[in-house]
Amino acid sequence: MNANLLVVGVGGQGVMTAAEVLARVALAAGWDACKTEIAGMSQRGGVVSSQVRIGRHVHASEITPGEADVLLALESAEALRWCHWLAPAGHAVINTMRAVPPVVSSGRAAYPEDPVGAVRALGYAASAVNATDIAVALGDVRLANTVMLGAASACLPFEAGALLEEVLRRFAGKQALARLNAEAFEAGRAQAAPSLPPSVRPELLPPSVRPELVEGACPERLEGLSPNGS
Repeated sequence: MNANLLVVGVGGQGVMTAAEVLARVALAAGWDACKTEIAGMSQRGGVVSSQVRIGRHVHASEITPGEADVLLALESAEALRWCHWLAPAGHAVINTMRAVPPVVSSGRAAYPEDPVGAVRALGYAASAVNATDIAVALGDVRLANTVMLGAASACLPFEAGALLEEVLRRFAGKQALARLNAEAFEAGRAQAAPSLPPSVRPELLPPSVRPELVEGACPERLEGLSPNGS
């Protein structure tokens, strides 16, 4: 039994950084974890995706369409592009930020009017998170990743505190940045609903997770993602 996480966005949003954080936390919690990524034209704002598989024994690093338990989308339209990778009981956590590509700004294509609504119309559970707005309010747009990780923390097979610890480890010796990221993470957690969704398999939760944390953990409607990165 594996937990399959898919992180998507565009170049410069920190997709690969977020996936790296998730994989490191899983390993530290005693799970096996594999990560794979496709950067594409990431340096030009192109599509970036990263897959993280977590379980007792993970023998393959790639997820196939229809198997993702959690889709963490740092950009709205990318959530719609990748939602068919979700399992039937999977959950999409979507940043409402729109990164309009040149093909749209030049008038050759149209940006989806309501990406989150379109994902829901296809039958997938999806939560919209104003992560970029929260990050800007905190003083740094790059904090949007951390906001998203905080919101998604309720749906992952390890404790939120362990995830926050890994996020803050990246800012060792930088107290101001660490404090801002801690605030962003908690802001994301505050948006997460208080029930465990069926897509998160209780048997994956390590013994270190206290029962009260499990019972009050995951959302049926999520939100959330990571710190500065690529």
